Amino acid sequence: MLTPLDIHNKEFHKGFRGYSEVEVDEFLDQVVRDFEEVLRENADRKARIEELEAKVGQYRAMEETLNNTLIVAQQAADEVRASAHKEADLIVERAKFDAAKMGDDALQKTRGAQLEYEGVRKQVQVFKIRMKALVKSYMDILEGTEEDIEATKVV
Repeated sequence: MLTPLDIHNKEFHKGFRGYSEVEVDEFLDQVVRDFEEVLRENADRKARIEELEAKVGQYRAMEETLNNTLIVAQQAADEVRASAHKEADLIVERAKFDAAKMGDDALQKTRGAQLEYEGVRKQVQVFKIRMKALVKSYMDILEGTEEDIEATKVV
C-alpha cells in the first residue's frame, strides 16, 4: 500500500517528451487502487462505527432501564420495609393491649377469688359458731338428762 511519503518521493524517468507515460499511468493506477481500498476500508469502518454506536446506544438504554428498575425495586423494598415496620408496631401494640387486658382480667379474677375465699371463710366461722352452739346445747341436754336420771334415782 502506498504511503504519503511514497507518493511524495516518487520519481518518474524522463522519456522522449517528458515523463514516461507508462510509468505515470502505472503509478496512477496504483494510487487509484490504494485510494479505492482506503475509501472501502473507511466506509467499512464508518459502518462498523455506526453499528458500534447503535449498540452503545442500546446498552445505554438498557443501563438506563436497569437503573430505573433498580430505583423502582429499591422504592418497593423501602415500602415493604416500612409496611413491615408498621405492621410489627401494630402487632406489638396489640400484644401490649392484650397483655394489659389479660393482666386486668387476672387481677379481677384474683380479687373475685379473694372475695369468694373471704365469703367461704366467714361461712366456715359461722358454721363453727353454730356447731359449737349446737354441741353446747346437746351437752346441756345431756347434762340435764344425767341430772334427771340422778334425780329419779333418788326418788
